[in-house]
Amino acid sequence: MTLKLDGVSKVVNGQTHIYPTDLTLEKGTMNVLLGPTLSGKTSLMRLMAGLDAPHEGRILWDGTDVTGRRVQDRNVAMVYQQFINYPSMTVYDNIASPLRLMGRPRAEIDAAVKKTAELMKLSPMLERKPLELSGGQQQRCALARALVKEAGLVLLDEPLANLDYKLREELRVEIPKIFEESGAIFVYATTEPEEALLLGGNTATLWEGRVTQFGPTPEVYRQPVDATTARVFSDPPMNFLAVSKTGGKLMFGDGQSTPAVGKLAELEDGRYTAGFRPNHLEIGKHTADAMTFTARLTVTELTGSETFVHLDHHGERWVGLVHGVHELELGRDLDVYLDPRHVYVFGEDGALVAPAAYALAA
Repeated sequence: MTLKLDGVSKVVNGQTHIYPTDLTLEKGTMNVLLGPTLSGKTSLMRLMAGLDAPHEGRILWDGTDVTGRRVQDRNVAMVYQQFINYPSMTVYDNIASPLRLMGRPRAEIDAAVKKTAELMKLSPMLERKPLELSGGQQQRCALARALVKEAGLVLLDEPLANLDYKLREELRVEIPKIFEESGAIFVYATTEPEEALLLGGNTATLWEGRVTQFGPTPEVYRQPVDATTARVFSDPPMNFLAVSKTGGKLMFGDGQSTPAVGKLAELEDGRYTAGFRPNHLEIGKHTADAMTFTARLTVTELTGSETFVHLDHHGERWVGLVHGVHELELGRDLDVYLDPRHVYVFGEDGALVAPAAYALAA
């Protein structure tokens, strides 16, 4: 069982929402669509579901062209950010509703509803109405109604975005377990890199209607193919600065340099862009071989156990995520430290030319 997008694109009123895209999703896989708002995640899911027709290209289900087939005639279930339940029906009837529309026998419906409710921890609540449930339980009800259909393709469009932190964490843990038991193709859209890492499986990164990379989630995170993918798969986005390769050294703008070893040694002399994630910037404590940069502190944000430091480095905006609570004076120069092993190097066209040493060792 596979879902294949073959050169699929979407154009609305002359504006391209999805550029020609090739993707193949296999049975029993979790596939995350990761990208910022308006990157094309929902548009791509609507094409997969059959809610929209592609401008060009084909959608194949197990080798059969289903491009023109109505969504009602496809084996698809979808759950949205604004989860929808029927308020006048009990939880039992909400979950049973798609099976009744299919004309399934009563005994089969009853068995399927009870099995799915147990999976979603809703068994004690089957006689309640949705408005009598908590937000997390209401979302479980919407998920159960999608899962009970035993659809081959389950599309989850930011399904946890409207829940509080605790409920999001609980369902992030539960969804992969549910996915493993169902055997369907799951597609999960999110704006949060952390959520993609927690869900695992495969990740497709999206930027302005283009899929920039698709593959196993840890691989896409550790070895992004270009600076755009690295920016998408980092929260806050990856920091960048100009560097040059001269002989056996990588030269940074602050007079800092690091030996060009490993993949860096193979690079031709010339100009490049270095990238590093916010959590790899340090203040105070640092390794012996760390490079030192001086930047102007513009904003700090305390999260409780960590501090975001927003920096101006010669006109470049950097963000650091450092452990602990730090009371720092805004507007002053601050020394920050970066371990060279955490530096990615990109060519002038944005393509990755040398992954970070730590990523290769992971």
